[in-house]
Parts: sequence; structure tokens; C-alpha cells
Amino acid sequence: MKILVTGGAGFIGSHVVDAYLTAGHDVAVVDNLASGARSNLNPAARFHHADIRDPAALGPIFKAERPELVNHHAAQASVKLSMQDPASDATVNVIGSLNVLEACRRFGVRKLIYAGTGGAAVGEPRYLPVDEDHPVEPLSPYGANKHAVEHYCDLYRANWNLDTTILRYSNIYGPRQDPFGEAGVIAVFAGRMLAGEEPIVNGTGEQERDYVYVGDVARANVLVLDGGGGRMYHIGTGVGASVNELFDRLARIIGYAKPRRHGPGLPGEVFKIRLTSERARAELGWAPEVDLDEGLRLTVDAMRGA
Repeated sequence: MKILVTGGAGFIGSHVVDAYLTAGHDVAVVDNLASGARSNLNPAARFHHADIRDPAALGPIFKAERPELVNHHAAQASVKLSMQDPASDATVNVIGSLNVLEACRRFGVRKLIYAGTGGAAVGEPRYLPVDEDHPVEPLSPYGANKHAVEHYCDLYRANWNLDTTILRYSNIYGPRQDPFGEAGVIAVFAGRMLAGEEPIVNGTGEQERDYVYVGDVARANVLVLDGGGGRMYHIGTGVGASVNELFDRLARIIGYAKPRRHGPGLPGEVFKIRLTSERARAELGWAPEVDLDEGLRLTVDAMRGA
């Protein structure tokens, strides 16, 4: 299958590219390298340095590649930045996604897989774990914008016969996550601990998230290549861990001895959330395979260069 992956030089997208190539597919990547890195690029994939906000750049790429399927991971992924500049966030996550959808329509793409968000879209949950039928009440522009694109996916499926599958992720972690970025508490904490610096725990540290290993997420993206048409799935573990717990687990793995230091909480963040993936298990045969302790060790080993 010919597949085009937007954001394929990023943390999650590059793992998806690797999984597609391992499965024997023909893969091309579109990325503007704003948050992705050339070092993440698989040399077996063709690379197009372009921005999804520029439809004039996307057209020739789609014309040249003629992908059968597009996997759309390119995004502005920071809740904090979306609170500071909601218009810029929307330009990437809504207008950029519309440009991708339009290119799919114009060039006859059969299917689009959209990387959505679970916690940021749902907001503070009414019940736990959160399933796909939970009301959507985002607390940040990032959550609102990512959810808005789900509706556009539905519109393109209904009006232009573009098959779509939406994967709403919980908090993803693993090798290649930027320890200097705005998102990804595990990478940030591990990076600072390994450097002998003090990580700052925002707020009380009792905020709870559902952490899913990036390799498990990449496997879900392979399973929906030929399944899950017209469906939306939560991709998570259903198990929560607090920020304080993450700090303590990473400190044990790394051998970091300093106590936790707390700072102010961040606006727009959900306090506690975890996602149930029973629909993905029943319809796709997907379930997480890497537990948190193993995933943290794999992540730290990768950051150490082991």
C-alpha cells in the first residue's frame, strides 16, 4: 500500500512510519520539522519538507505520491501553547487538517487515519474510565481544535466517500519524545533527571493520566489500515498514574535522589483521566502490551543511548 504520513518526522509519527515500513508498505513523509527531527526519519521513507498549512505545497506532493492512504499526525501538540495563542493552534490543527482532507479529496485518497486526542478533547471526565460515548467538553483550544477535525473527517466521509478512522490517544510516551519540548512529562522528567537537573512538578502532582507506550500506538495504526472504517477508537491502557508516581518511578530507574519540587499548576489541563480501549480490543484486536514500568525502562535506556 502507498501511504503518506504527515508529521512522520515527529515523535509518534516516526514510530508509525517505522511500523508501516516493517509491515512492507511504501511510505512517504510530509513534515515541516518544526517539532520533528531529521534524525527521526526512516531512510526507507521518501521525505517531503513541507507545511500542511500551505495547500500549494501539499498539492504537488499528493500528485507525485498518489497515496492510497494518508495517516495524519502533523499537529501543534502543546496545551500550554494553545492557551497562549489559540489562533496559531487552530491554523495548524484545523486549517492544516482541512488542507490535508482537501488534498485527499482532490487526489482520490481511499482512506485517512486521523490522530486525535482523548483527554484534551473530553475535558474533565464525568466518569472513569472514559469510553467513546463520553460527552466532549474540552478545557483548552488544543482539545477543541483536535475534536473539531473529527467532525470534518465525518463530513468528508459522508460527502466525498473518504473513508476515515479516528484514533483518540491517551498520553503517549517512549523513545524519541523531546525532553526539551512543551509536552510529554515522562520525557521532560527523565531528561532533567539524567542531566542532574531538578524537574518541576506542576501543581500538587496528583494529576492522573493514562500513559500508553508509543510502540503500542504504532501497532494500532497498522491494525486500522484495513479495519475500523468510519469508526473512532480510544487508544489507552485504562490505568491511571499520577505525576508524583511517575516522578518516583523514574527516580528509582535513573537513580535520582533529589526530592520532588512543585510549581504552579497549568491552566487548561484535565486533572484526572484514563481511557478504556474495549472498543479497539473488540473490533481491532488491539490491546496495550507494554506496561508502565517496562515502558519507562525502555524510554530511559533510549535516552541514555543504551
